[in-house]
Amino acid sequence: MSAKIRKIIVQVDEVRVEMGRPVNPPVRKALAMAVIDNPFAGRYEENLDALVAIGEELGGLLGRRCVQALGIEPGQAHSYGKAAIVGEAGELEHAAAILHPKLGAPLREAVEKGAALVPSSKKRGGLGTAIDVPLGHKDAAYVRSHFDAMEARVADAPRANEIVVAVVVTDGGRPLPRIGGLQAHEIKGQDGLR
Repeated sequence: MSAKIRKIIVQVDEVRVEMGRPVNPPVRKALAMAVIDNPFAGRYEENLDALVAIGEELGGLLGRRCVQALGIEPGQAHSYGKAAIVGEAGELEHAAAILHPKLGAPLREAVEKGAALVPSSKKRGGLGTAIDVPLGHKDAAYVRSHFDAMEARVADAPRANEIVVAVVVTDGGRPLPRIGGLQAHEIKGQDGLR
C-alpha cells in the first residue's frame, strides 16, 4: 500500500546567534512532514503491514526532502529523528507501525550511513497538536552535543482519520555545546554508540 498524502510541509530552522554569541557556521535543522490518511482509522486491525510499508516509503521521501532543504550532500547530515501524531480515530500502535519496523533503513540511506538508532516519539492528538521530534547523532548515539529536538506541528492536522509523520535532519549539533562527552570528530562508527 502506498501512502495517501494530503500534504507535505518542509521547513528549515537556522540558528545564527545564541546567548548573544555568533554561531558559526549556523546550525540548521530541516523538518519534513507528511499528512497521510490512516487506512485503519476507526477500526481494529491485527495486521499492520500496510502501515509498515507506508513507513518505509516515507522514511526515504521525508529524509531526502530534509537533505535537499539543507542543501547538503547526504554524508554531511549530522543528526536525525522521527515522530508521528495519530488522529483520534487511530491508535498509538499505528504510529509505531509507521516509525519502527522499516522507516529507518531508507532514512539512513537518505543521510548516508546512520549507524545509530533513530530517536523517536509518538502521540495521539487533534488539529494543531505539536510533537517534539527527538534528535541524536546519526552515527554515534553517545555524542551529547547532538541531543536535541525540534517541534513539529501542522495547523490543520491530524484530522481524526489522519497521521502526521515527521522527520528531522540537521547539519550540526546544538549551538555552543559544552557539556563534554564524545565529540563528533572522535566517532569510531563501529557500533552506532561511539
